[in-house]
Amino acid sequence: MPQEKPDLRSLSEPVRFKRALTLVLMTLVLPGSAQIVAGSKRAGRYAWRIVAGLVAIAVFLILLGLVWRSGTINLLARPGTLRTVQVLLIVLAIGWAALFVDAYRLGQPLTLERNHRLATSILDGVMVLVVAGALIYASTIVNTQRDLVASIFGNGQKSKAEHGRYNVLLLGGDSGADRIGTRPDSITLASIDADTGRTVLIGLPRNLAKVPFPAGTAMAKQFPDGFQWNNCGAECLINAIYTYASNHKDLFPGDPNPGVTATRQAVQAVTGLKVNYFVLIDLAGFRNLLDAVGGITLDIGKRVPIGGGSSPIKGYIEAGKDRHLDGYHALWFARSRAESSDYERMARQKCVMSAMLNQLSPQTVLTKFQGIAKASKQVVQTDIPAGELGTFTDLALDAKKLPVSSFSAVPPLIHTGDPDFELIRTKVAEAIGKSEALDKAGSGGDGKKPSTPSSSTSKPTTGTTKKPSKTSSPSNSPTKPATGVDDVASICKA
Repeated sequence: MPQEKPDLRSLSEPVRFKRALTLVLMTLVLPGSAQIVAGSKRAGRYAWRIVAGLVAIAVFLILLGLVWRSGTINLLARPGTLRTVQVLLIVLAIGWAALFVDAYRLGQPLTLERNHRLATSILDGVMVLVVAGALIYASTIVNTQRDLVASIFGNGQKSKAEHGRYNVLLLGGDSGADRIGTRPDSITLASIDADTGRTVLIGLPRNLAKVPFPAGTAMAKQFPDGFQWNNCGAECLINAIYTYASNHKDLFPGDPNPGVTATRQAVQAVTGLKVNYFVLIDLAGFRNLLDAVGGITLDIGKRVPIGGGSSPIKGYIEAGKDRHLDGYHALWFARSRAESSDYERMARQKCVMSAMLNQLSPQTVLTKFQGIAKASKQVVQTDIPAGELGTFTDLALDAKKLPVSSFSAVPPLIHTGDPDFELIRTKVAEAIGKSEALDKAGSGGDGKKPSTPSSSTSKPTTGTTKKPSKTSSPSNSPTKPATGVDDVASICKA
């Protein structure tokens, strides 16, 4: 038997107006409730079922995230999942808007006086624009996330943690016409505890000479005595390995990125650690990323020139506490060579990386996601597979709660022109051991990981027991020696 429409003419004007507003607001709070009360109960029940299903999915994901955060992020970060969410948000926006329009109709606005009818119409229109607009905007964010994952993260091979640690090679290079990464300006290995996220940054100076390679590799066969300048020219330093390998692709048949491969192998031999993944950062584009997140704040112990070298000094980034730097000034702070050594520069770069890790909040990511995503696609290349995105996001969230420690293989401890690679590997192991000891102490002394990692790469072909000599460094070694190589706080603090 068809439902009879209620006759509202018997109700007073204020009651009819209140009823019309209530139906619209009911649709905002619980979609379909207006239809249950005054319209098609069948349509209202369908809406309720959809809402209940979405709430159930949300509760399930929240509970899953509490017990398995990385797996939940991996699930939600999949391009297929993101595409499904995007379509669902658009459909939900259209359906909810239709329910608002129907709730307005059920309020019988033609029975209201002019001012009340106008107020009801405005309220319903605002609800449609706000709710549907928010859902459509959310769908664009999801689409941007899907595009970001697809453009940066690929289907690379998953690499397991070695001795409970992930080691990620961070390469920073200046871009230009075909120049991104061709001569890395910054070489840092981030060693991350796979359980706690506690991170050690291992800095290698770009002028490190006589670098060995793991036995059996093409570069080890080409340079059995290490990457020395008497073999390949006066600039055979670690930052030139990328260029050399890129220019000799025949040594790496089928490898789409021989420069990264060779640099990765060198870092493994120098540090004694397996390199799981690499991240190549375009330092020029990094400025846009810093601007997108609103800049960073640092305590600066020494003023830093803007410019210098082949161009005149244009000004200074002055020393002081809580100095906020936008992308332009943060990039110069990290890159400037004038009036300082390469080793001070390495310390500044560590400060910038630590500040990005510690100061980038989830709220910033959410509110500025579009700009961050756009900048990131121009800045970052990596072989971290999309399936590992959740793992590293999870570790990054944990790492934000912990201090970042560091070790730099620089003078006076290490003579870059004739390095003692065995000493470097020993100091790297000590730095990681101290970091792991903090977690072991925090767990009540029952940590499962050993206090120092064992080497996970093949031994290099040369340079394992040499002591530092007093021979001169190659031509582009810095002329100003550094002291206090790990006293980063005297230079800057994130």
